[in-house]
Amino acid sequence: MSTVSFITVDVFTAERFAGNQLAVIPDARGLSEARMQAIATEFGYSEVTFVLPPENPENTARVRIFTPTTEVPFAGHPNVGTAFVLGRQQEIFGRKPGGALRFEEKAGLVEVTLLGSDGIVTGARIVAPQALQIGPAIDAATIAACASLRQDDLIDRNHPPVRISVGLPFSVAEVRDVEALSRARPNVSAFEEANIRYPLAEDSFSLFLYARTRERPGQVRARMFAPLDNVIEDPATGSASAALGAYLVSLLPAADAEVELVIEQGVEMGRRSLITVGIDKRNGTIRKVSVSGDCVSAMRGEIEI
Repeated sequence: MSTVSFITVDVFTAERFAGNQLAVIPDARGLSEARMQAIATEFGYSEVTFVLPPENPENTARVRIFTPTTEVPFAGHPNVGTAFVLGRQQEIFGRKPGGALRFEEKAGLVEVTLLGSDGIVTGARIVAPQALQIGPAIDAATIAACASLRQDDLIDRNHPPVRISVGLPFSVAEVRDVEALSRARPNVSAFEEANIRYPLAEDSFSLFLYARTRERPGQVRARMFAPLDNVIEDPATGSASAALGAYLVSLLPAADAEVELVIEQGVEMGRRSLITVGIDKRNGTIRKVSVSGDCVSAMRGEIEI
């Protein structure tokens, strides 16, 4: 019986057993797509990554990302966590990591900068692979039903509920306060109805809710539900955070802006995460969106296949 090695990390946290769990298969050569999906389902984490040699030797690796139910073209915390794991290796498919990595993914090329001090990698910053995409708008009744909230718990003074993406689409809505956000509970039947009404080719309907606080205007609290992907709630969602940051900055009246936004997530799950999103806007267009955070190693072992 053969085995494949894995490493798990907690992403977007400097504290073990917080943040978002990720399993990384640092060398997935020889694994079929069906076996990758089975391994991701077995872990039950929001995502598992499988690292393969790059198709273009100028890049670092090819990374495939699987939820418990499907492969996705891009995701934030899997890229940050995978970079953290690979950056701590002596070599990646025969080459030394260096401080910058490039991952080939279905959504495009993901550029990565390793973060750390004194030669020790402690996290990573990634650049979203696609430009901001906006639409369609999502009706408030659908959002409220999915989150088991009242419609008046939602606010639209900044924007209506809408689907946005910088590589992976999410439906996003603002909630009037943190107290209402904390009351949200996913309603699977409502998600199934929303999935029919707002279908996606690459994934199922998922919902990213956020609330602002007066005390910390540069930070928001968020929650993400994707029960149709067997992810009842996600403690940290980098791709959704990147899309939200890009969208909010796109709404600012200034044509040029450099904004850093901190998104706190996972609090209600007991797995607090801090996601830093950097947005560069020039001449009214979002030019670059980055997501960064710390990581902590958790477990390592072997899977029998």
